[in-house]
Amino acid sequence: MPVTLLLLLALINAIGIDGEESNGLCDYKPSIDPRPHSVSILEFGAVGDGKTLNTIAFQNAIFYLKSFADKGGAQLYVPPGKWLTGSFNLTSHLTLFLEKGAVILGFQDPSHWDVLEPLPSYGRGIELPGGRYRSLINGYKLRDVVITGDNGTIDGQGSVWWDWFNSHSLNYSRPHIVEFIESERVVVSNLTFLNAPAYNIHPVYCSNVLVQNMSISAPPESPYTIGIVPDSSNNVCIEDSIIEMGYDAISLKSGWDEYGIAYDRATSDVHIRRVHLQSSSGSSIAFGSEMSGGISNVHVEKVHLYNSFSGIEFRTTKGRGGYIKRIFISDIELENINLAFGAFGDHGLHPDDKFDPNALPVIDQITFRDVTGTNITTAGNFTGIQESPFTSICLFNVSLTVSASSNSWVCSNIVGFSESVFPEPCPQLTNPFSNFSSACYSLLNSYGESASL
Repeated sequence: MPVTLLLLLALINAIGIDGEESNGLCDYKPSIDPRPHSVSILEFGAVGDGKTLNTIAFQNAIFYLKSFADKGGAQLYVPPGKWLTGSFNLTSHLTLFLEKGAVILGFQDPSHWDVLEPLPSYGRGIELPGGRYRSLINGYKLRDVVITGDNGTIDGQGSVWWDWFNSHSLNYSRPHIVEFIESERVVVSNLTFLNAPAYNIHPVYCSNVLVQNMSISAPPESPYTIGIVPDSSNNVCIEDSIIEMGYDAISLKSGWDEYGIAYDRATSDVHIRRVHLQSSSGSSIAFGSEMSGGISNVHVEKVHLYNSFSGIEFRTTKGRGGYIKRIFISDIELENINLAFGAFGDHGLHPDDKFDPNALPVIDQITFRDVTGTNITTAGNFTGIQESPFTSICLFNVSLTVSASSNSWVCSNIVGFSESVFPEPCPQLTNPFSNFSSACYSLLNSYGESASL
């Protein structure tokens, strides 16, 4: 489908978000006041020819703008051109603004990328033991930061990273395009992201994050590329965006096995709405499998999932611990999907051999309402854990056109309830007298007709 960005008229200018407290969800709108100070990357010697390396220019510009943090903040303006750069860090009370025709290009030589310690909730790199490459654009313990523009582009130039990954040539886990750590009040909007080495947007240990009006894509063959990854973060809104990725389009996470259990920070209060999502080899929306800190209170509504291996998946395994609970998914359109819904209790590896095999995850209160699907191969595969069955899996008003009707549902070690579902689900989802039907209606009633948590 054509990529059409719904540009926010006020965010075309520099944005400050100090003037209004956020509830963190999609009802929150940032202040539209421009930053009082603005400089162009040209003032720091940058050259937009696509060949000159501008890492020092970006680093110097942001170091200069840091002095305006207590004076209302500042904007770094990137004009049209191709701006090749290595990794750089942002600062608080900053807007990075990319004009139409501006393209930031990620430098492809790993010798120019610093190596960071593993995230404490993971204990190692997600792909390899040890550290991980620093992302292209970074924020650490920041407040009030905006990355936006007039549909400018950030191209991670990930093809060489994909080749190194496929050939097992990397020494460390791949970098992302944007990563914020322990930051508050973050906005990423009105941009195109292309060809991430791994993730595109990774807020980890963050709160009050708004991702809005984005076009994010990577080729179908790009290995394990993911669009947006809310990770041990709360009060996150993702809306009005188009995401087409090699693996997952949106993936919610919260740490890995014993490390995530010890760090103990959940991903919670997340609202995803009005997005178009496509996943070539993964899931359009995924929960886990790294979810040891817990995932809860997530509302997904008014989304279009298409041309994907899987529509919506919940992933975990023994040794993860944690939970996925109170997930409400409504007004969903699926088109050309191999597996509409999945919940798997044997998905994913362990970071090392120190995990507790008795740390059993809990999957509870997952509700689907008002779902239509065409050209679906399998309606659902819900495969729980014998020692910890998935409970209160609830389906209301779900209609799927399934090509393999004899194998439309696969269920084991789950309990739930359904009403007005076609094709008819498995017996584990059809017991109206179980206690779980009450839990289904409780979550349904708590949302009612509202579009917000």
